Amino acid sequence: MAENYKRRIAVFGSTGSVGKQTLEVIKTFPDLFEVEILTAHNNDKLLIEQALIFKPNAIVIGDESKYKGVKDALDTYAIMLDAIVGFTGLRHTIKAVESGKTIALANKETLVVAGDLVMQLAVEKRAPIIPVDSEHSAIFQCLIGETRNKIEKIILTASGGPFLGKKPNFLVNVKREHALQHPNWNMGAKSTVDSATLMNKGLQMMESKWLFNLMPDQIEVIVHRQSIVHSMVQFEDGSVKAQMGLPDMKIPIQYALTFPSRLKAPNPRLNFKKIPVLEFEEPDYKTFRNLTLARAAMEKGGNMPAVLNAANEIAVWAFLNNRIGFLDITGMIEKSMEKINYIEKPNLSDYFESDAEARNFAASLINL
Repeated sequence: MAENYKRRIAVFGSTGSVGKQTLEVIKTFPDLFEVEILTAHNNDKLLIEQALIFKPNAIVIGDESKYKGVKDALDTYAIMLDAIVGFTGLRHTIKAVESGKTIALANKETLVVAGDLVMQLAVEKRAPIIPVDSEHSAIFQCLIGETRNKIEKIILTASGGPFLGKKPNFLVNVKREHALQHPNWNMGAKSTVDSATLMNKGLQMMESKWLFNLMPDQIEVIVHRQSIVHSMVQFEDGSVKAQMGLPDMKIPIQYALTFPSRLKAPNPRLNFKKIPVLEFEEPDYKTFRNLTLARAAMEKGGNMPAVLNAANEIAVWAFLNNRIGFLDITGMIEKSMEKINYIEKPNLSDYFESDAEARNFAASLINL
């Protein structure tokens, strides 16, 4: 990298899957990065361990009941802050954008819920947003050097999750432990279930719309079981650029942290001799209707993506806690989208209100 100083990194959600892998990347390059802030919601034990290793200037625990324990454990050197726990990290992202800082964005729901407001603010504050999700990182990398060339469409690749090829008569009996067995990626429980229902790809469609200034009909999803091609961009001349690599989140995380440089990393390399054929197929929209609902929400716009996202979070929580079946996730989301009032041009308050209304309604369906 051209800079001769360390980049200070704030890791929001440091105890989650992406957060832990981000810290692994930082640990690999101690001369380039230092941790400024670590935040977690309630995993105080791991947060304390991370703080002792990386020695950030601030540590945030969202669960107020665990504040004193974290403070006492780290009181010798750290400044402790209380955190206001908001849905999907939206408030944290907006504050970071307002400061004009470069943001490595791993929280897709921020743009799903309020992408129009966040991206407009990013332009006003000149705050670069670099995507961390492997699919969006792939598109971002494919667009380097293509500023003047129009995108015809992007092609988001999906692994298909653990239930690729399965039909409803199989999925009706799916349990929590089955849905958490992802074939390619190491993710947190919520993202893994989203991958199993294909909602993860639906959320990524909506994030892509705002990240890359696209219309819904410019976003295509294709199943690629091997997760070698992370996504593609097709241009107006018919050319297609793809970004490929082994399924390892540390690669897009490192790229986001070191952009525009590429640094040598110890990750395993892709060997095409061992993968002679790359396979692609159409998603099963009839079985995995979450993808259809997500596209409908994206096309309708307004507050509907926020409603879909909120209902999905409640439904996934209920499934993970054995309150509903796997196929009930889709039903809860669909009923919420039908029930919550549509707002064509919401402001930030409208987004938060729609989120709360959708969560309350979805929760009422299972008597929470």
